[in-house]
Amino acid sequence: MKKILYLECNSGISGDMTVGALLDLGADKEVLEKALDSLNLTGYHLHFGRTKKCGLDAYDFDVHLETEHQHSHEHDHSHEHDHSHEHDHSHEHDHSHEHDHSHEHDHSHEHDHSHEHDHSHEHDHSHENHQPHEHRNIGDIYKIIDRLAADERVKAMARRMFDIVAEAEAKAHGIPLEEVHFHEVGAIDSIIDIISVAVCVDNLGVDEIVVSPLAEGFGSVRCQHGVIPVPVPATANIASTYSLKLRLTDNEGEMVTPTGAAIAAALKTEDRLPSSCQILKTGMGAGKKEFKQANVLRAMILSEEEDLAGDEMWVLESNIDDCSGEALGLAMESLLDAGAADVWYTPIFMKKNRPAYMLSVICKKNQIESMEEILFIQTTTIGIRRCPVNRTVLPREKRTVMTQWGEAEIKVCKYKDREFYYPEYESLKALCRKSGLDYQTIYRNLQREG
Repeated sequence: MKKILYLECNSGISGDMTVGALLDLGADKEVLEKALDSLNLTGYHLHFGRTKKCGLDAYDFDVHLETEHQHSHEHDHSHEHDHSHEHDHSHEHDHSHEHDHSHEHDHSHEHDHSHEHDHSHEHDHSHENHQPHEHRNIGDIYKIIDRLAADERVKAMARRMFDIVAEAEAKAHGIPLEEVHFHEVGAIDSIIDIISVAVCVDNLGVDEIVVSPLAEGFGSVRCQHGVIPVPVPATANIASTYSLKLRLTDNEGEMVTPTGAAIAAALKTEDRLPSSCQILKTGMGAGKKEFKQANVLRAMILSEEEDLAGDEMWVLESNIDDCSGEALGLAMESLLDAGAADVWYTPIFMKKNRPAYMLSVICKKNQIESMEEILFIQTTTIGIRRCPVNRTVLPREKRTVMTQWGEAEIKVCKYKDREFYYPEYESLKALCRKSGLDYQTIYRNLQREG
């Protein structure tokens, strides 16, 4: 059974929304807190709880910097994030471009909650113990991740998300990556959000991750440099580079933060859900804005049987009229050795009545790139068509049988209450040569033995 994580981003996506949804799905809170403690970062505490969004119960995860309440008289969050359009997390921290409450710091997104906040992760450090304006570059982030008490795959996932954000910001500012000090990716809440996502995803133990199109708003937001359009440049860069699908809505304001876009880009392994699956569990992560729809990120754990009748494969095709038979033979061998499900040639006529061959390959989606590389290197093709196909596959198993001439392998296929026995060709050939008998005699004998 394949376990799929599905992120439904109908109200955008941000770091805290994702962490909340994953915790609501069943990611272990104690494992997360232990991992975050190993970073040895101070100056923040975590809030875990529940809240209502359009009447829906959702998990609320929030990172509170300890300087927030100490600077309420100037609470535009500029001390936290140079670019409020990014890691002010329009979903996450109710920033100045959303609420003009510079002197009324009531955190309304916190106090409509019917929960108690868990302060177990709170550190008793005054704001003098850390620099609220501290800037970190990507190298500094790597050093923090290296301290994480987790498997290497978790660290690699976190690095990947930070790399995506850093590259997008570098492009947005027109500065080489190595020369940019990102206040955004260095901010404490961004570090906690991204590393928490990596820890929780690993803890859930999923096989595939599917991300829906990202709903985004319109208009503009204000950062310290001025007014910038939605989607903000970093988010737009990530969506463009990683082929994320955006669904523009009539909601005014930012719905997809750069952190959220980076999470989607780094985690996505499949573009779409299987044709049928079973919902095992649903989680809701709360955002901090109010829209006409519930501002939540819904996450689901789905199951898909491995041997479904609608098994999806891909067909790659190329028409070739200028390649030798020897080269085509090597290409077929190379494709099959690389794991292609099947390879065949069809005689065709091309322009100017040239005799040619159409080379066809069946493979899985994650094999497309490697198959195309073989085709471009081993043949003279300059273009490849591809399309998804569905196939019906019988459950099968290999069985070894003993004959008077030695061992042989048989493929056993099942259909409803019937079984079919197909001797493997290589076994047939070996037994024919060893016994001196003909193909049909060995074939019938193996079917009886099966």
